[in-house]
Amino acid sequence: MNKSYISTADAPSAIGTYSQAVKVGQTTYLSGQIPLIPETMELVAGNIEAEIRQAFRNLAAVAEAAGGNLDSLVKINVYLTDLTNFSVVNRVMEELFEAPYPARAAIGVSELPKGARVEVDGVLVS
Repeated sequence: MNKSYISTADAPSAIGTYSQAVKVGQTTYLSGQIPLIPETMELVAGNIEAEIRQAFRNLAAVAEAAGGNLDSLVKINVYLTDLTNFSVVNRVMEELFEAPYPARAAIGVSELPKGARVEVDGVLVS
């Protein structure tokens, strides 16, 4: 299997034993992104919308480093510590993505790294 590893300083560095993304053939698997500011590795300040936007900004940076963009994503997983915030995810995604939208799952979780309230990961095909 021919794998390549994607890394960019435009997204937060890994805070564990993982790569920002791994490409196998035409498919790139993007690791989960929480709303950390890459330069400081601190959570973005503000409400849940600010966190969602930063998480997608980070995911976009990794997608771009892999040679794609958000519209290259075919599958997204969204993890929320409060599923009542799902309407905010929908509103932000309507701004960031063009229809037809990627496949998506929304998962309610009790906790995320660094106290984040949202995490997004995805699969990109180039």
